[in-house]
Amino acid sequence: MITEELFRADSYLKECEATVTHVNGKGGIVLDRSIFYPTGGGQPGDSGVLVTRDGNEIAVVTTVKGDGDENVVHVPAEGSALPAPGDTVTARIDWDRRYKHMRMHTGLHLMCAVVPHGVTGGKIGADKSRLDFDIGEATLDKDTITDGINALASENHPVGARWISDEDLDSNPELVRTMSVSPPRGSGKIRLLDIPDVDLQPCGGTHLASTGEVGRIRVSKIENKGKRNRRVNIVFDE
Repeated sequence: MITEELFRADSYLKECEATVTHVNGKGGIVLDRSIFYPTGGGQPGDSGVLVTRDGNEIAVVTTVKGDGDENVVHVPAEGSALPAPGDTVTARIDWDRRYKHMRMHTGLHLMCAVVPHGVTGGKIGADKSRLDFDIGEATLDKDTITDGINALASENHPVGARWISDEDLDSNPELVRTMSVSPPRGSGKIRLLDIPDVDLQPCGGTHLASTGEVGRIRVSKIENKGKRNRRVNIVFDE
């Protein structure tokens, strides 16, 4: 049974009621619906708690994708008392951690708008994040990138999502900025992160409603990762 991914429609949901469908062979808890984002696209899986009807809290240390139809698997802390299929729980994410991921992830999309090169990798964290770029013969400057990201953030652009078909993406290959990872296909539709006139590309992560929520970002370091590859690291500048 596929879990309904409530975070796709509203990344600001902090908790929801859900029913346990099963506990898999690895001890992962699967629900009929969830606000927990599973690890993917460079974004870590959400942590939090599942609260049972009798008030017991099951700590969720991370969320991942499982086998087959298990698109959202809640990984409990070792030694947790596991729920039974049919149990009702309140799923509650660690909102402070998630919100930092949302700010960082949206900030990385602003970086993509500032640095016009192909992306070869990336990683999102609550305290620091990075993107790797294939820059060719170009050079990158920390202050220029920092100023560009903060200018776009301060302009408070709306951030949204829309869906296109596999065929639409084939007709517009320039939408794909990531050189090492292709957007998932086969479901009949692909989710685009859309910051009008700023950035448009396939992305399944959780994002802010507007760029103004990103806050101030600072490029902390640019690393040389090969003849053409540069790693640009960002942190919050608060």
